[in-house]
Amino acid sequence: MAAHAAAKSGRYLYAIVTAPGEQTYDFAGIDGASVYSIANGQVAAVVSDVLNDKIRPERRHLAAQQAVLKGLLSQADAMLPMAFGIIADGPKAIQKILSRNHKAFLQQLQRVAGMVEMGLRVSLDVPNIFEYVVNTHPELRAARDRFVGPYRNPSQEDKIELGRLFDHLLNEDREAFTGKVEEILSGYCREIKRNKCRNETQVMSLACLVPRSAQDRFEAGVFEAAKLFDNNYTFDYNGPWAPHNFVELNLEL
Repeated sequence: MAAHAAAKSGRYLYAIVTAPGEQTYDFAGIDGASVYSIANGQVAAVVSDVLNDKIRPERRHLAAQQAVLKGLLSQADAMLPMAFGIIADGPKAIQKILSRNHKAFLQQLQRVAGMVEMGLRVSLDVPNIFEYVVNTHPELRAARDRFVGPYRNPSQEDKIELGRLFDHLLNEDREAFTGKVEEILSGYCREIKRNKCRNETQVMSLACLVPRSAQDRFEAGVFEAAKLFDNNYTFDYNGPWAPHNFVELNLEL
């Protein structure tokens, strides 16, 4: 480890792992740098040397970080992936982070031990989402016909009211469907977190904390949940990932 200490560079922080000692990994980090750990007590920081004090979120850097996390996922029983761009001044600064956050790190590592994150996004795959919601909700159809009939020139207020009703019904549908899916998937995973829908057609975006040994069972749960939906819905099921959505740390730097 002496070579690392001698280098005049920062330390890019990828993740926190449970580790009794320090080690060097067989995968490369940002800019091809070697990846190794700095330990403190029962936890260790997985880092690589960087020459800059700021790393831009370019595609190659993001890909390098994901490659490190993927490598760690296959080797570490528990890991806490860090947000992109955390750089400490050097080994002493990393030791301070580990020391100040030691208890919180251990608690979070116990929470995700033996777990991976799986993602599930459900979307409406229809030519026109407004027309779809109109056809599945009589009250929206009646409002549309009232405001936008053949002999009506709808006012701005009419359009706003129609838009509000559309949003309300769409969110009601999202809530109802998400609740049903969560009810099924809760039997196959430890925790479920709802993420914000990225666009109007997305019905739900779920992050699920799943035991490594139960990924096949979880997939069976996804297929079970899919039976609730007709062919107007698409399921995007992905993973395993590092448990990004299940790390809740107020990092003391």
